[in-house]
Parts: sequence; C-alpha cells; structure tokens
Amino acid sequence: MTTADQSAHDRLDAGEIHDVLRNNRRRLVLEQLREREGSKTVGDLAEHIAEVESGESPPPKNVRQSVYISLHQTHLPKLDTLEIVDYDSVGKEVSLAEHAAELTPYYIDGEDSRPAAALTFASCLAGLALVVGEWMGVPLISWVDPRLVALVSLAFVAVVTGVELREWTQNKA
Repeated sequence: MTTADQSAHDRLDAGEIHDVLRNNRRRLVLEQLREREGSKTVGDLAEHIAEVESGESPPPKNVRQSVYISLHQTHLPKLDTLEIVDYDSVGKEVSLAEHAAELTPYYIDGEDSRPAAALTFASCLAGLALVVGEWMGVPLISWVDPRLVALVSLAFVAVVTGVELREWTQNKA
C-alpha cells in the first residue's frame, strides 16, 4: 500500500465522525480537551460533564458517577479506538490523539461563528425589509441593487460583531 493509500485509509469516514459527534458527552469531552491543552483525568471530565448536564456546581454525586462510568466503559474506549483520543484506562488520563484534528471542521465555536450568524441574520432582515416594502406598495425590489443589500449586510456584521470579516474569512480558509 502506498503512503497516499495508507493516509486515506487511516482517515475517519464521515459516518464515524457523525457517530462520534452526535453524542453530547463525547462532544463535551472533545471540547474540554481542545480548550485545555494536555491531558485531563476521567474524573475531571466527568465532573465538568455532570455540571453541564445537571446545571449544578458541584454536581450531584450520582450524576457524576453515572457520567464517569459511561465515559470509562463506553465513550472514551470508542474515541480511543478511533484514535481521536489517547485513553490510559489504568492511569485514567485522556488527551487528544492523531485523528482529533479531523473533527475540527465540524465544530462551531461561539466566537468563530458570530460573523456568519450575524451575516445570515442581516441578510434575512434585508430580504424581509424588501418583501414588506413590496407588500406595502413601495416598489423597493425594482430599484434596490442586490450588491447594496450585500454591502449593508457586511457593514451590519462588522458593527455588531466587532470582528474584521477579512481576518475571519482568512482564518476559515
């Protein structure tokens, strides 16, 4: 097998990625490991996930134990088998592994998604204004250039988010 064949074979397929990410506990594990470089203990991960699920800090002991057991018996071994995390089941340490980077395009981080969300919102508002104007008898659609709508939408995003779109789009490329 050539190196190209081997690397294509070693990649996760879309079904595996979606299977991993459709479970909230696995997503929370990966978020915690991405936020805090290095390894974390299963106990620390269980504590955080139990806080999120219960909405209490500290979380109830039974919730924390339930999360700990499911991480240890199900979620971490699955992520380890797919080489998304390195899981030391004896030392109870977890860290990101080789295939973790393949999941990056599927994350929607709060700060990184703000410009896209604001642009979508601004475009919808502009379209709604045109439709309402037409409905009320003001022939806006006939004299409004779509480029103007795009420009106004981009200006709205820049003002609302405070993020330079050029910087954001370069980071996404």
